[in-house]
Amino acid sequence: MSPTDLQNIIRNGLLSFPVTPFDAQDNFAKAPFQAHLDWLSQYKVAGLIVAGGTGEMFSLAPSEIVEVVKATREVVGDAPVLAGCGYGVRMACDLARDIEAAGGDGILLLPHYLTEGPQEGVANRVRAVCQATNMAVIFYNRGQSRISAETLVELTEECPNLIGFKDGTGDIDTVRRVTATLGDRLSYIGGMPTHELFAQAYKGAGMPTYSSAVFNFVPETALEFHAAFSAGDDATCERMLREFYYPFAKIRDRKSGYAVSAIKAGVSLRGFDTGSVRAPLTDLTGEEREMMQDLIRGRA
Repeated sequence: MSPTDLQNIIRNGLLSFPVTPFDAQDNFAKAPFQAHLDWLSQYKVAGLIVAGGTGEMFSLAPSEIVEVVKATREVVGDAPVLAGCGYGVRMACDLARDIEAAGGDGILLLPHYLTEGPQEGVANRVRAVCQATNMAVIFYNRGQSRISAETLVELTEECPNLIGFKDGTGDIDTVRRVTATLGDRLSYIGGMPTHELFAQAYKGAGMPTYSSAVFNFVPETALEFHAAFSAGDDATCERMLREFYYPFAKIRDRKSGYAVSAIKAGVSLRGFDTGSVRAPLTDLTGEEREMMQDLIRGRA
């Protein structure tokens, strides 16, 4: 799929990030992963980005990310396959090539790690990854890897396959500067943890869609909220925030890393074998799983 075609597909639709299940030996569990993907496929979304943040990319070996992409392609057929990509510039370039060779159509470029870098350095990393692949590249503005509107203008002029900007910083000022400056040149995706909590504010800043982690275990709820959000039905959005999203956030906020752990627990409670999260994350307690079960009850 060409970067332009992929850009048009994701411009307004809902995106989500499947969890990555592990077996008892802590290896990637292909069969449960594909069973979950098959279940999700009955619900229409613009795309799934595998081995992303919710998919614990930060704890996966590069070879495992490629395994996940191959397993996804076997299930989804010709549908677009996007994958998380990141780490240092050499690793990111190599991983982008491997994802493309495995049948990927695009990557979400997650931040580099540990060290800070000036705008020029952040741009050089994005430039190198874009040049390493023919796939579509979506830049994830988060953590150590933050970019300005001015830098993005330079990159979009040089890198035709840079097709998207996803924000997970909560910096609405920068988001608005980017969307106002770049216009239709990029697709814009809200990427805060449990982004439904921020979706309406981001829409006002020019981001017409977002990624939903809860789609993993309550796809009907995620799609209902996205439909109301897209239609400008604030009353429905606010009701769903009160009834589901704020209670979910209360569980999520009990411990660092639960933005991923709670999603994986939700998938498990829907009947899929997910295994545990990998360190440095930790699993929900029994009490917290019961809280999740109470939250899901009536939405299954």
